[in-house]
Amino acid sequence: MTTSRRTILAGVAGTAAATAVAGGTAQAATGGGTAQATPTQGAGTAGRAPTKEPFGTLPDGTAVDRWTLANGGTRMKVLSYGGTVQSLELPDRRGRHANVALGFDTLDGYLASTTYFGALIGRYGNRIAKGRFTLDGTAYQLPQNDGENSLHGGTMGFDKRVWDITPFADGRGVGLVLGYVSADGEMGYPGTLTARVTYTLSADGGWRIDYQATTDKATVVNLTNHTYFNLGGEGTGDIYGHELALDASRYTPVDATLIPTGELASVKGTPFDFRSGKPVGRDIRAAHDQLGKARGYDHNWVFDKGITAVPRLVGRLSDPESGRTVRIATTEPGVQFYSGNSIDNDGSLLGTSGTRYRQGDGLALETQHFPDSPNQPSFPSTVLRPGETYRSTTEYLFRA
Repeated sequence: MTTSRRTILAGVAGTAAATAVAGGTAQAATGGGTAQATPTQGAGTAGRAPTKEPFGTLPDGTAVDRWTLANGGTRMKVLSYGGTVQSLELPDRRGRHANVALGFDTLDGYLASTTYFGALIGRYGNRIAKGRFTLDGTAYQLPQNDGENSLHGGTMGFDKRVWDITPFADGRGVGLVLGYVSADGEMGYPGTLTARVTYTLSADGGWRIDYQATTDKATVVNLTNHTYFNLGGEGTGDIYGHELALDASRYTPVDATLIPTGELASVKGTPFDFRSGKPVGRDIRAAHDQLGKARGYDHNWVFDKGITAVPRLVGRLSDPESGRTVRIATTEPGVQFYSGNSIDNDGSLLGTSGTRYRQGDGLALETQHFPDSPNQPSFPSTVLRPGETYRSTTEYLFRA
């Protein structure tokens, strides 16, 4: 890391190591040992327990709840449907709170949309080419819900399932433990996968996500969260003036269907170089074939740190107008940066503020293993086998 990048990506407490948060163990890959994380600033103080209220009913009669949790100046609302973060309220430099996450006011909005606003993504985040992969000599076919490819687990991924939720308020902070059991063969994936995801708001207002999963048959797993950020406030305009820094010297170029070619290309001298930080919109209209294929940024960046046992600082997003900043730490080897290229083309999506969303009104930073890894032997493996435990952790550290 160069000196300039070290300044941009400096940890909240002054070092990258300080970004690791207590509350269990973190493991970046399947199987293997675990490593104890470093306590976060302010840990050990329990806030008020989360509260629950009805949010709606699915067509099959299943009730959907909304949970509200708050700690350290951060307030979050989470739906049992998809583990969806409906809103995320943060203070600006003047102490004024605003919701910085795109979402809908009603359950119907989520049922009708394909945007994945705020949702938990699984069984496999991102794309799998032609919806096919072979594991241990057996071929599997998944739903093709993104042209000829499978996207975010298929037509009924984890984002469209109702999760069991258990609240807590203890030394870790305030949070929710979300559970879901995905049956063998669901969406074409092998093995019964038991998933547990923990959302924690710490005493300093940070948001930590711990993912964990086990299986009874070899399968592939790549869990993430698809929150769209607009640090100026949801519904206030586009994110092209947001400044983004990513500690990634390489990215994975894609073909015309947005499947990685297998190359790990250098970002040097390209619009994909965010190592020193720059406005999201500075190069988004540059004459580069990769930007043309995705209509902007919709690519996987390869973190220089690789896979780590505890979260390491990898990026920073800030809004100069409001002063809000989020620093990102993760155990994962990559992030899908999506600049909201296809949020809406006809003005039909009405957000929680009553504003109609347009292209570029939010961006997603989905920490992950790489797209199409089951078909790309050179990429880090996403295979999970019986007796192993999938573990992954991502932290969003907020400041103004």
